[in-house]
This record gives sequence, C-alpha cells and structure tokens, in this order.
Amino acid sequence: MKTYLVTGGAGFIGANFVKYMLKTYSDIRIVVLDALTYAGNLATIEADIDNGRCIFVKGDICDRDLVERLFAEYDFNYVVNFAAESHVDRSIENPQLFLVTNILGTQNILDAARKVWVTGRDDKGYPTWRDDVRFHQVSTDEVYGSLGKTGYFTETTPLDPRSPYSASKTSADLFVKAYNETYKMPVTITRCSNNYGPYHFPEKLIPLIIKNILEGKSLPVYGDGSNVRDWLYVEDHCKAIDMVVNGGRIGEVYNVGGHNERRNIQIVKTIIKTIRRLMTENPAYRKHLKKRETGVDGQLSVEWINDGLITFVKDRLGHDRRYAIDPAKITNELGWKPDTDFEIGIVKTVRWYLDNQPWVEQIVEGDYVNYYERMYVGR
Repeated sequence: MKTYLVTGGAGFIGANFVKYMLKTYSDIRIVVLDALTYAGNLATIEADIDNGRCIFVKGDICDRDLVERLFAEYDFNYVVNFAAESHVDRSIENPQLFLVTNILGTQNILDAARKVWVTGRDDKGYPTWRDDVRFHQVSTDEVYGSLGKTGYFTETTPLDPRSPYSASKTSADLFVKAYNETYKMPVTITRCSNNYGPYHFPEKLIPLIIKNILEGKSLPVYGDGSNVRDWLYVEDHCKAIDMVVNGGRIGEVYNVGGHNERRNIQIVKTIIKTIRRLMTENPAYRKHLKKRETGVDGQLSVEWINDGLITFVKDRLGHDRRYAIDPAKITNELGWKPDTDFEIGIVKTVRWYLDNQPWVEQIVEGDYVNYYERMYVGR
C-alpha cells in the first residue's frame, strides 16, 4: 500500500484531491497535514477521515520536528504539497507570512523527505534515492506573470511574478527544482490556472459572488472587470496531479489549464443568471435568500437578482491582466485533458453551494468577516 502525505489537505484543492484519490484508489493511505488556518476547514474532509485509509494531523509545514516525525512514522511514498498561503490580497497585506509558509515551509518538507528517502551515493557522489518515492509541488500559473491579449503560458515561459504571493510560489518552485538538480531528488511540479468547484473558500471570486447574492449584498468587481482568467474545474485538476505524480517525468513541470478563458465580469454575470435560473426552476432554493422580497406569486422574489448588483471597486495593486495556459505537454505526454466544460461546471458549482449552505456558514465565521470589510467595503 502506497502512502501519501498531502499537505494543505483541508483546503480547497487539497481537500478535493483527497476525496478524488480515496474515490479512485482502494489501495492507498493518505495522511493529511494541515494547520487549519483561515483557508483550511476540517469539516470539508471530516467524513473521509477514518484513521485507516485517511489520517488527519493538525500542524504547520514549518514545524521541523513534526514533519520529521511524520516521515519516520508513516514511511511516505509520495508528498503532494498543497500547503500555502494562497490569496493575493492577503499577500499584499502581509507579504512576510507568505515567505514563511510558502518558501520556508516547502523547504522544510523537502529536507525531511531527503533525510529518509536517500539510500546512499553514486560513483559521482550524488545521493541515490528509493525508487518508490516522489515529491510533487502544486504551483500556479501566476508565477509566469501577466499575458497580453494573445498567447499562452507554456512550461518554458520565463518566470515573472508580480505579487508577493506569486513571488513566494515562484521561489518555492525554484527550491523544488534546485533539490532535483543538486540532490537528484525525484520531483515534479504542476502549474494550474484558476480552479473552481465545491469547497472553495468564500474570499475567492466565484464563491464570494454566490455568497453575496444570497445575502442580497453588492457584488464587488475589481477595476472594470476586464481581467481574464482561465478556469479549471477542480476535479479535473486533481486528475491531472494524480497522473503527473504517478506517470510524469521526474524533474519536469506540467501546466494544467482548462481552455476556459473568461473576463471576470463575464464570470459574475454568468453566476447571476445561473442562480436566478436555478431558483426559478426550483423555488426551494429561495430559502437561502437573506433578502426577503415577496414576488407577485407570493413566493420570495428573484427579480432583484440581476446585473444591477454589480459594484466596481478600486483595482487590486499589481493586478495581472490575463492568464491563459497551454496544457499541450500534459495532454501529449500523459493523455490528460479537462473533462468539464465551464458551462456545465459552473452550474454544478452553484448548485453545490446552494445545497451546502451549512458548510459555507460555518467557514465564514470569525476572521472572514473582518477580512471582507478590509478588502471590499468602501473601496
């Protein structure tokens, strides 16, 4: 039985990866290490934790003693590193936090793996490694910077981060590459476009817009909403990571994109239309509306759910104009391609949030309220 260490496994993409792997394989064991900060929620994976196939450990990837103890106890075959401070706005507020977690934390895990995975030295003095191990770094297309109106990021695009967040992820990627070059450590890296889907923390665009509509609040959109992102359904991303971990070439980077470029304002308008349509087709969903306007039919009105809710706010500092990924390498080498069209995925996502409001209400308590006020109100 292969054992995975999944760091950040209670966060959005990490939790979806845990669920995907447990559903796909019956002969693996997963140890989730998560500090349960603002973006980690134990309730997301609580049903998956059985202390057999899935074990949860609360802790920080910067805690050297803890990480080394886990490697000694569980004899990991694979590390999949999702753990990171991940929101650009938060990185503008507190850059140093991103350096500590995203760079020093990644290096700490790399070092712990090196200590137990090395089996000796070759005739040139390089470490030799177990043949059943790999370190996989989950990265982002933001390390490439910003695109113009045309073109795509490829794996050979120069790294050009524009925010403290993307700079910290770039540095982490380079440390992973350096461990491969210096120590011959078996590593792989994936760089993905914007993910969406279930269990997304409500400070990100899609779940934020859903939440605000249900609460009858304005919908904040940075600048004029023309920034373009390539959207990838989260389960398609999980499938790609699995394929790279188990079949990708050691030392290689693989870009994972969804072929779903959309301007931010398009995303917001699509969500508005989707929520209104779903609530028209299924009036039971209207119970989640905090705005209690009664329509002519005697039911809660959805007429006010329209583009008039959109409010443009001061643009983010250093806001990249466009991201778009060319995933040809992972498609050609491993046969991966996204299975979920955006038009289908966005409906699945909105429906999931409507069906899982208790999860949303639990996660937005406390720090999130203060954070939202700082980021959007009055800008």
